[in-house]
Amino acid sequence: MKIRISTLVFLIFAVACNKDDGTDDNKNTRDYKQDMREFVMGISAKAKTANPDFAVIPQNGIELVTIDGDKNGAPHIEYLDAIDGNGQEDLFYGYDNDDSATPDNNTEYLREFIDISKNKNNTILVTDYCSTPSNITSSYQYNTVAGYISYAAPERDLNVIPNITPNNVNDDDITSLSQVRNFLYLINPENFNSKDAFIAAVTATDYDAVIMDLFLEDEMFTATEIAQLKQKANGGTRMVICYMSIGEAEDYRYYWDNSWDNNTPEWIVEENPDWLGNFKVKYWDGAWQDIIYKKSDSYLDKIIIAGFDGVYLDIIDAFEYFE
Repeated sequence: MKIRISTLVFLIFAVACNKDDGTDDNKNTRDYKQDMREFVMGISAKAKTANPDFAVIPQNGIELVTIDGDKNGAPHIEYLDAIDGNGQEDLFYGYDNDDSATPDNNTEYLREFIDISKNKNNTILVTDYCSTPSNITSSYQYNTVAGYISYAAPERDLNVIPNITPNNVNDDDITSLSQVRNFLYLINPENFNSKDAFIAAVTATDYDAVIMDLFLEDEMFTATEIAQLKQKANGGTRMVICYMSIGEAEDYRYYWDNSWDNNTPEWIVEENPDWLGNFKVKYWDGAWQDIIYKKSDSYLDKIIIAGFDGVYLDIIDAFEYFE
């Protein structure tokens, strides 16, 4: 059968357009924002079935709060109802450089989305990266005026406890995210040589909430240890929230199969050049979601069994990479 040259060119072009480009789907038809919303909503549904008071807090990727990802778009009610808060980095300090003010246009852009979530009674947790006393003071002032709960992180590695009294310190018993008035973001325990040392340092503080990792040196925190961490030094109780990255796979996690180094699963795309050991994933893929929450021994199950009060979901903005 003869094929006209123009037809052949069209067929070649069509095949090229539909070739797997690392996303496994046609970029013109896949809604990467909605894929991430559904991922978060699935995590929330499972967690809240186990514990209705379990807090689900996605960090960054704030555009997901509207249906079309536009600041003037209609709120995505199902997504907003599935979460209890939003985490946002660099809102007032740290966007371009640590300890430097975030450009006003960036702050204003983020706040238009953040306030959509806040107006739906979700709690906003802001992490500003600043270490100069005057910038720390300003960060807390700006966030307080805006109605956000904030943490001025002196190190982007999130590996230290600031040697200052928490902002808005109180001795209340904290049982829900809406009661939190301050928090500590401490997901890198490299400066602690044991779980006992970590627990002692945290329980000596009065933070209303602590965001931490499930592991220290590959050893998982137990329910007994998490219960200890819920005690504030002043006698009140706090929330303990577990960090979990869902937009990238980390080669230092328990789930990493060493065979993947040479035989990479189809759903792992490429290594993040800014964070070696972290790999972009097709977060909508069933195999990845099984690891994170769908299977009975998933990452989320381990977090719930350990007694955490919530989960802090990172790399929510992975949709930007694929878009």
